[in-house]
Amino acid sequence: MIRSACAVLGFASVLAACGAPTPISPVETVRPLAAAEMLAQVRASGAIGNELDVQPLRDPQVEDLRLQATQAEQGGDYAGAERALAQATRLLPNDPDLMQWQAEMALAQRRWLEAETLAQRSFERGPKLGGLCRRNWTTLQFARQSRGDAAGAGQARQRVAGCAQAPPVRM
Repeated sequence: MIRSACAVLGFASVLAACGAPTPISPVETVRPLAAAEMLAQVRASGAIGNELDVQPLRDPQVEDLRLQATQAEQGGDYAGAERALAQATRLLPNDPDLMQWQAEMALAQRRWLEAETLAQRSFERGPKLGGLCRRNWTTLQFARQSRGDAAGAGQARQRVAGCAQAPPVRM
């Protein structure tokens, strides 16, 4: 009797498992990142480690505008940061760091094509090595990924590693 009850319960559990279809998980989608989260990841990619980093002398007027942009960005006012950066760019139109910062503000405001264009221009005018280079390619990765260009995002992600340049050996 016990044996037949176990057999019935076992058979019932097999039927229950067969009768209830296992839910198929949907294709995993990339959740859109919040602006601050994207900016944090772009900036973290540009953090300087043990590598060569050359910084030009900075114009005091542009430094004031950079400070204004920083304060606006920290307050979540990305449009205000963009206005300050636009003024700074009028003073230094070919500054790759300012272009990259503008790309990051476009990224934060989900203007993917503009972010991609500015990051690409910054890369073309920049050193093509170091922290700025990594920020360029990380921005390109996020912009392309957000536009649904998985192949382009993958290529950008691979290019980040090529930005490292060891400093010269000093004796």
